[in-house]
Amino acid sequence: MQKSTDLKAVFLYGLTIFLSAFLLFQVQPMMGKMILPWFGGSASVWTTCMLFFQALLLLGYLYTHWVVNHLSPLRQSLLHMALLAVCVFLLPITPSEVWKPTGGENPTVRILGLLSASIGLPYLVLSTTGPLVQAWFARERSGAVTYRLFALSNFGSMLALLAYPFVVEPLLPTRWQSLAWSGLFILFVLACGSLAWRGRHAKPLADETQAFEHQTENKASSTLQAGQLLLWVALAACPSILMVADTSYLTQNIAPIPLLWIAPLALYLLTFILCFERQGWYQRRIFLPLMILSLSALAYLPMLGLSDLPLLLAMGINLAAFFVVCMVCHGELALQQPPTKHLTLYYLMLSVGGFLGGFFVGVIAPYAFDGHYELSVAVILSGMVVSLSLWRAWPTIAHGLRRPIFAVGSAVALVALTTVSVNDHIQEAAGVEMKGRNFYGSLRVFAFPNDGYRSMLHGQIVHGKQFLAPERAMEPTTYYNADAGAGLAITAQMAKGPVRVGVIGLGVGTLAAYGRQGDTYRIYEIDPLVIAMAKNNFSFLSKTLAPTELVLGDARLQLEAEAPQQFDVLVVDAFSGDSVPVHLLTREAFEQYARHLKPNGVMAVHITNRFLDLQPVIQTAAQNLGFTARLIEHPGDDARLIYSSSWALLAKDPKWFEQIALKAAKTLDTQTGFVPWTDDYSSLFAVVK
Repeated sequence: MQKSTDLKAVFLYGLTIFLSAFLLFQVQPMMGKMILPWFGGSASVWTTCMLFFQALLLLGYLYTHWVVNHLSPLRQSLLHMALLAVCVFLLPITPSEVWKPTGGENPTVRILGLLSASIGLPYLVLSTTGPLVQAWFARERSGAVTYRLFALSNFGSMLALLAYPFVVEPLLPTRWQSLAWSGLFILFVLACGSLAWRGRHAKPLADETQAFEHQTENKASSTLQAGQLLLWVALAACPSILMVADTSYLTQNIAPIPLLWIAPLALYLLTFILCFERQGWYQRRIFLPLMILSLSALAYLPMLGLSDLPLLLAMGINLAAFFVVCMVCHGELALQQPPTKHLTLYYLMLSVGGFLGGFFVGVIAPYAFDGHYELSVAVILSGMVVSLSLWRAWPTIAHGLRRPIFAVGSAVALVALTTVSVNDHIQEAAGVEMKGRNFYGSLRVFAFPNDGYRSMLHGQIVHGKQFLAPERAMEPTTYYNADAGAGLAITAQMAKGPVRVGVIGLGVGTLAAYGRQGDTYRIYEIDPLVIAMAKNNFSFLSKTLAPTELVLGDARLQLEAEAPQQFDVLVVDAFSGDSVPVHLLTREAFEQYARHLKPNGVMAVHITNRFLDLQPVIQTAAQNLGFTARLIEHPGDDARLIYSSSWALLAKDPKWFEQIALKAAKTLDTQTGFVPWTDDYSSLFAVVK
């Protein structure tokens, strides 16, 4: 009977921790998806959300450390049950539209405020669960299994991470996602509340050393020194910085593949699971030599000439190296598990490290750096911190090697890593006329006198090119030549007289080259840095004959607030390479575009993409509007700086496509069973090539 009761208790503890971790990692992408359309679809929105969640996780761990060490079990139970009850009255979670931005202001503070008001308290309560429930579990029994619950927590997190894009997002609109999440949260409240009630008369967390203490390297310490706490923080911060920095590096310099951000985060969580499930997974004799190779690979990979490496090989090297570094940092943390009496402090320091890593990447780096240097910082910092960890543990791992030799070897390796990284950034800056970075990313302008052109890049994505020769400066280049989609739409309308053209996405201002006296161009751009570079480094805007109106802010929000603009042509081209701002492709977005068109107006939507087939998205949106949609494909022409492109043209009148230049237009592909994209539902998984 007692054994059955014990099994039920263990199950309840495990269920509570698993549910809390699952809900934590489900609400992150869900809330990000809900608010992403309001802030331009930028990847930095995800980074800011991550920063918020890490900050709340830190507050949750701080709360746990305080209540466990300063409140009696009864008061702990009553306080936590009260917080659980309050959270139920805040369901379901829905962001309020009062937080929508109104212009081009920096959105970081607004995003943080929105998340605080929408999900703050429920997320805070969820974030307390891991260390708090482990502390309650330790009051009932001792043993290494207490820390194995942390592995279970990370397993729940990884399962939620994988389930969202492949199961939840394709099947449920966001309103149903919110309701399903709220239902699971109520189940969590019942489970956690039961544990709180169960432990109300328990004894305070025991001070005696736990049975597993002989496995740790700091077993003799009854009090923790500041150096040990700082080491825990640093070992947790390094993988946190590396995860976000490497995700950015992968998407900007190797392949901007949709959903690629899942891979680093999944590997990050997997290393937590392996290192804390049991200590045997992390073996220094295996992983330390691999870490030397991995740090070298991460530092030297940019100099290998990524364009010359097969895509899968470049990604494989990067992700394998990332996994090894995270495994070492988290393995060192697992080897330094303290006695259970320090459990909440230990997790608090891990949370501080995670938050500091996210704060550095999300807040400091975009404004302190003019380029993406975080990966180099993470590589060098990881090498330093692991070296310090080994230095402290030296008596147990020396194996005859003297400490001074280790110190010299570590110093030489770190100097080599730093030299390689600095040289890479020096080469990266060669030929740069102007560069800058803000919330929306980093941009660089290059001049190539020998090739006769200037270009703007975001990572590896070209935002536009212009010939340097004055006689060719106003030739439309890249995707905007006269026989590609947007050029065809504009020139066809120009044949009828003066035109009013709307453009979503400025780039370098190439489309302004079509402007004549009597025409008007109204261009929407969310990134002020793009506007500055287009004005200062390119001449399309200054030399066009048409009056040009630049509107700063997210185009979708600006169009919603404006009276009908009566565009003859509306060009939708706000995509950063293969990254798709979904909110510009939903049914509601196209309804706004149609509202701003003249009755005989036409839309041109840029759908060139290596990884996504956006034709079903456009076709279903056109059918909803009663428009006819056609595909214009162009093979490109290197001599004229023309890229191959795919454009979808949408017109109310099917006869519009009977013009000579448009007769070669094709019918868009359809997809059986494709669910139209709306503000409430979209799935990138459904359109992956």
